[in-house]
Amino acid sequence: MTEGSDRSIWLRPERGARGPAPEYSRSRIAAAGVALADADGLGAVTMRAVADALGTGPASLYRYVATRDELIELMINEVNGEVDLAAPGTGHWLQDLLALARRSRDIYLRHPWLLDAGGLGGPIGPNAVDYLEHALATLSGIGVDPRTKLEAIGVLNGLVALLARAEIAQGTTGRTLPQWQRDQAAYLSEVVTAGRHPHLAAALAARPPEAAEPLFDRVITRVLTGLLRQDPPKE
Repeated sequence: MTEGSDRSIWLRPERGARGPAPEYSRSRIAAAGVALADADGLGAVTMRAVADALGTGPASLYRYVATRDELIELMINEVNGEVDLAAPGTGHWLQDLLALARRSRDIYLRHPWLLDAGGLGGPIGPNAVDYLEHALATLSGIGVDPRTKLEAIGVLNGLVALLARAEIAQGTTGRTLPQWQRDQAAYLSEVVTAGRHPHLAAALAARPPEAAEPLFDRVITRVLTGLLRQDPPKE
């Protein structure tokens, strides 16, 4: 374990002031872990497996990361960097935040293991900090207090992950989301025929199956609109 490894990896320099230059960058180590996780899931990511992919031994990897959790933090930061924060916006906060949510969803669809990699409890990485700054800048023109904006972004991120998880889960069954919705509707239609669930029956009748994209857009839009509603000025 390296000196000072009890501190967050993001508070430690990538290379020390003394000693030889590091053979591997954090980005290269993270990329090796991402490749393993993309191919075989998060469980395939071990210190030994990443060291093997880099052509080195596990002991040398500990010069760069103190624990497997730190390795996964690097991987999360690496894929978070795939979100394009330089894409031109429309100048309308809702449309631009929705576009950002779609780009975040694409990251989950490319790297499904990311859904199981959260909850490490450590500080967010630099790319997530950049994402948060970008999202707050998108909301800078609306009259909502900063705490509410942060809460809305947190809810947005959780909702994007939830919707992506549902989409990925359906994909593993070989069914599209509309197919799954039709199967669910067929089952529930049988359930409500007894007449004991009138509200559910009415909701089913008003909800035709739809593809993932319009469902995603509609849910995200409604949640953001509700969370970031601007109160009318006081008289």
